[in-house]
Amino acid sequence: MKDHHGKGSGHPGMPHGMPEGTIKEVYSQIKDHEDGKVSRKYMSNMQNQLRLVFWETTAGCNLECIHCRRLDVSTQLMNDDLTKEESFELVEAIAEAGKPILVLSGGEPLFRPDIFDISKHAVKQGLTVALATNGTLVDEAMAKKIVDAGVSRVSISLDGADAETHDMFRKLKGSFNQAIKGFNHLKDQGMGMQINCTIAKHNQDQLRDMYNLAVDLGAEAIHIFMLVPVGCGVEIADDQMLPADKYEELLNLFYDLSKEAVIQTKATCSPHYFRIMRERAKEEGVKITPKTHGMAAMTKGCLAGTGVCFVSHKGEVFPCGYLPVEAGHIKKQKFVDIWKDSAVFAKLRQPDLLGGKCGLCEYKKVCEGCRARAFYETGDYMAEEPYCIYTPKLASKG
Repeated sequence: MKDHHGKGSGHPGMPHGMPEGTIKEVYSQIKDHEDGKVSRKYMSNMQNQLRLVFWETTAGCNLECIHCRRLDVSTQLMNDDLTKEESFELVEAIAEAGKPILVLSGGEPLFRPDIFDISKHAVKQGLTVALATNGTLVDEAMAKKIVDAGVSRVSISLDGADAETHDMFRKLKGSFNQAIKGFNHLKDQGMGMQINCTIAKHNQDQLRDMYNLAVDLGAEAIHIFMLVPVGCGVEIADDQMLPADKYEELLNLFYDLSKEAVIQTKATCSPHYFRIMRERAKEEGVKITPKTHGMAAMTKGCLAGTGVCFVSHKGEVFPCGYLPVEAGHIKKQKFVDIWKDSAVFAKLRQPDLLGGKCGLCEYKKVCEGCRARAFYETGDYMAEEPYCIYTPKLASKG
């Protein structure tokens, strides 16, 4: 989720966003399998195991970010947010679907006075809970409540390496400094911290600086999110969307930064990073394994509907927070049935149905292109990724 799921939210997207304990478990399982067999099996996810659920706990938020996925955002709690009872039922239903990691998102999840009760209930159901917040509401007392609620990792969104850049994007003066304070309060409490950054024209020259900021703050991970034109993002697309060649340049830079192996890195909503990673590794004569490329070796580009899904504050289920194609509704169907039987998800799980050059691409099973950007450009979520410069070998021969 960066602001995959609302303007205040981040998106501790897994598997890179796995809490530290989960990461250690995964590495312990694969340490004797450096030939890549385990990573390929994990990446293919043939059983479409549900790994991660992003839940927009409320559409209410204290910020008015120019890239928010929502147009109907409110500075108050929404009347159609799931009730506490409905929230508990959702948590229990998610736990029945295979114990995925649950990301409490928004809007701003800390707007909900019952968010800590919800988190505790999720932990009791055996779920690993992450929290995605803009950080501006986190003082020392709030940080302690978050820790006490059993949250395993918190992501805070920083959309610039300095206050001027971030505050302009978030439309609240002082929000950068408040977010930094919130980050530090949580870190002081021993919380595992992640920084999320939306990359667009406003900060395209600050990627290295944002990475360095995350390192200096002591974050465990940095996730970058390439702007997706949905909600308010549609209104700023012409001004803020990066051209495909710039995406390529920045994703190559991010690959270079990832090799420093100082903190975890994850490129989200930019699935062609996983093609770039393989091209670069081949050039370097390096085999991609968890030992050489961390958790990136064990996942793929677009996971919408194949490993992750998004639940709106009303209970609608979508492939991700950026793809507004409803797969089901928790008030009408069982969550586990939606995940297993949705026609939308079934289609997304068949990369051979991809259109255009994505369908021809030799990297389609590790990339798949951004289904949300395809939908924005064409109205067809299986169409080709519009912000990728790569020409597949089959296309070039044709």
